[in-house]
Amino acid sequence: MAGAGGDTPQQGDGPGKAAPKATLLPEEPPQEQALGRSAEELRQEDRLSVCSKLCYAIGGAPNQVATSATAFFLQIYLLDIAHITPFHASLVLFIGKAWGAVTDPVAGFFISKSKWTKIGRLMPWMLGCTPFMIVSYFFMWYLPPFVAGRVVWYLTFYCLFQALTTLFQVPYSALTMFLSPDQKERDSATAYRMTVEVLGTLMGAALHGQIVASAHASDHCTVNLTIHAADSSSSLSNASNLAGSLGLQSHGRELYMIAAGVIGGVYLFGILILFIGVKERDDPYALNSDKAIPFFKGLRLTMKHGPYLKLTASFLLISTAIQLEQSNFVLFCTHAASLHNHFQYLVVTILVSAAVSIPFWQWFLQQFGKKSAACGISWMIPFAVMLVTIPNLVLAYVVAFVSGLSIAASLLLPWSMLPDVVDHFRLLNPHAKGPETIFYASYVFFTKMSAGIGLGISTASLEFAGYKTGMCRQSSTVILTLKILIGAVPAILIVIGLSILLFYPITEKSRKETEFALELLRRSHRSTDNLSENEEDTWL
Repeated sequence: MAGAGGDTPQQGDGPGKAAPKATLLPEEPPQEQALGRSAEELRQEDRLSVCSKLCYAIGGAPNQVATSATAFFLQIYLLDIAHITPFHASLVLFIGKAWGAVTDPVAGFFISKSKWTKIGRLMPWMLGCTPFMIVSYFFMWYLPPFVAGRVVWYLTFYCLFQALTTLFQVPYSALTMFLSPDQKERDSATAYRMTVEVLGTLMGAALHGQIVASAHASDHCTVNLTIHAADSSSSLSNASNLAGSLGLQSHGRELYMIAAGVIGGVYLFGILILFIGVKERDDPYALNSDKAIPFFKGLRLTMKHGPYLKLTASFLLISTAIQLEQSNFVLFCTHAASLHNHFQYLVVTILVSAAVSIPFWQWFLQQFGKKSAACGISWMIPFAVMLVTIPNLVLAYVVAFVSGLSIAASLLLPWSMLPDVVDHFRLLNPHAKGPETIFYASYVFFTKMSAGIGLGISTASLEFAGYKTGMCRQSSTVILTLKILIGAVPAILIVIGLSILLFYPITEKSRKETEFALELLRRSHRSTDNLSENEEDTWL
């Protein structure tokens, strides 16, 4: 009988000897009767209330609110409000994402060394970083009175925000493993989390978009064109036009600061709900004799774990494609499709579609498997290509709706599959205590790094294409570049990512076998508490 992930377990030497861990795998699919009354009692303890799942989900929503606003609007803010060149904007976006990625393993290292407290091991990190995260987020949208040092200003606060986001996101993501050891409960909590996070993404884009919409409306283009048309007229006219341009900039600055203040208040609400409504459990699988796995040893083992490598490589490419769509969508609507008066409604359409489709994808992956649900990510490809070739308002809304369906699948699947990878690793390394933080920290690291590279290349491409800050009419080269960034590049990345996912080895059958084996391991804790600390570990 093949074990979880395709490994073949070896049988024990006899009833008088300690059986290797591989005997935990059943020769038959697990039956409820085989677990007995004590297992049913354990299941009751492992179940999560709807209130707990909602509180857990709401706790992560503010981070998605801020991330959504940043993904959709930071690039156009830097270009059209702060008047930073595309090259400098690309530096800010790339270095900020790269810095956030670098801080992921650092955060994972320190979090893995944390001691258990009265409120848990992960909760203190989330509580402690939230106030500083709010401050850094606000100043990231503040337009300083000086011009020469604006690049340094935005780079500093964007890097700081990315680092603090990491200190929140790593423990929050890893908290999934410490809510319950039951896979169904974790999957359910993940579905709640993704639904609320997509709603948070919707809220961020809607709030931010509606507040700052007038800063990018058509009247801005009218004034802008007037300024450039009168550029060669009298000095009095030039001074008047300059005053009009500065007035538009001041108006946009005030709107962006209001939006930042509103989202900062959402952070306070979310962390309060998370702290009140979620109870963090200590490692439910670790034996009393187990020692925490050293961070760098765990990182080496993580990088050698086949299912994790395939899952990460696949969704690195897919998440980069989604990030490119998000960051360039507003620019595309404004400059390449003449939809600048509709972009906020198109963004809302994308996110509403994503939010309402999360329950559908949760049902789909339960019925047909998680790998099968990945097909939904590819739905956005033909529609995005159609929008690029035939820019039309009705088609734009169709593309927005279908893109929302694909984005929902791309958000739900990796966070639903990653706990299965951690369980698989746990079964192969039953005495490795605390690998969850390492897995989540390294996954967030690779995701941010790929997104940073993608955004850096994207914005640098606009620089080379001749993008002019503050201009409403861009050259044909810029328009072609935006079409490539919206259509061709994401399509290629998604196709390659899904091709890698075909080789992901954890099936629904092996996942259930792993769950049953870990359930038996939990039940055996009482009889293994006296294991010697120096006992040599065994492998499947």
